[in-house]
Amino acid sequence: MPTIDQQFVEYIVRTLVNNPDKVKIDRTIDEKGVLLSLEVDPEDVGRIIGRRGATAQSIRTLLRALGTKNDARYNLKIVNNDDYEPAAKEDAPAAEEAAEEPAAPAEEIDEVEDVDDAPVEEGSELAKKTRAELADLDDLDI
Repeated sequence: MPTIDQQFVEYIVRTLVNNPDKVKIDRTIDEKGVLLSLEVDPEDVGRIIGRRGATAQSIRTLLRALGTKNDARYNLKIVNNDDYEPAAKEDAPAAEEAAEEPAAPAEEIDEVEDVDDAPVEEGSELAKKTRAELADLDDLDI
């Protein structure tokens, strides 16, 4: 039967991933504390890690809080499954054929339309906000 810490991490991770049935958590104890090794579907690893590791760090922070309550030190290891092959590899022969063909010459672009230069309606929220920010900058003594 899974321990409370395994159930805790499993609950959090299953709510985040697309393939909750492939979530597996192994628990080992050593001199450093409790190590929870998390395995998820290879497509879900990015969801667990998050941008710049923010999601993984949040899970570790929650585990640290649980450890404080249970007088234990928890570590979370996200196991990387190397058996992941992106769908693009299935189309590898087509990609190789395309690479062998000479590239078509690039078309010259005469004029580039910049969407950021589109006029802003007078009295819109963007115009008001921009004017307020510019007024704040005028107050600075530089």
